[in-house]
Amino acid sequence: MAAAGSLLVAFSGGVDSAVVAKLAFDALGTKALAVTVDSRTLPRADLKDAKRLAQLIGIRHMVVEHDELAIPDFRANPPDRCYLCRKSLAEVLRKIADKECIARLADGATASDLGEHRPGIRAASEAGFWHPLMDARALKSDVRAMAKSLGLPVYNRPSSACLSSRIPYGEEITPEKLERIELAEAFLKSLGFTQVRVRAHECIARIEVNPDAIPLLMNGRLHTKVVEKLKSLGFAYVTVDLQGYRSGSLDEVLKQA
Repeated sequence: MAAAGSLLVAFSGGVDSAVVAKLAFDALGTKALAVTVDSRTLPRADLKDAKRLAQLIGIRHMVVEHDELAIPDFRANPPDRCYLCRKSLAEVLRKIADKECIARLADGATASDLGEHRPGIRAASEAGFWHPLMDARALKSDVRAMAKSLGLPVYNRPSSACLSSRIPYGEEITPEKLERIELAEAFLKSLGFTQVRVRAHECIARIEVNPDAIPLLMNGRLHTKVVEKLKSLGFAYVTVDLQGYRSGSLDEVLKQA
């Protein structure tokens, strides 16, 4: 890290970017900058967590607003949606780096991401981002262990992703859909479910929780509360995915094509 001289870290507040930010701050001090991009696709709870974590690490932190929905191709939600998003974000972060006289940009991509549909990483690489965890061949499990050893409280935080990842490819991304999804997931988390996705297939909510939590979700009284709440948010049908949570489940249709 010290060899970078100065570094801007794309900082979501998740375990991966937290480790990069911590290592950058320890090596570079005030020459390290964490930047969180605030947009409609970022849950409000995640933004609050990112601010608290940056303060705990001690790294200089900047929050910049950006509206991906202003990009027509992104809003149309094609399979390379993440590429379009990351490309636009890279331009925003590059301008900040230039203004702050920071030579290099980095993100929290890991070696585990290489086996998944991650067009956003390609966009970041094309924009010149450094992937220190990937270069170190660190898997997600390795990064969690590093976070724990560094004293970061997010070492066991459930994986997160932008809200647009809950909407099937080809279905338009709108502010209304994003808000409905965010409120639905926040409600489920308030009930004690930690790993949650509410995939919004038009008027259908497909809930993903960890497999061992499915019986709890199907408990009579709790089940009724969930159905009533999600219907009040605008979903006509509320379903539970029997496979449970898995990262990138909406990418499964791409493998079948």
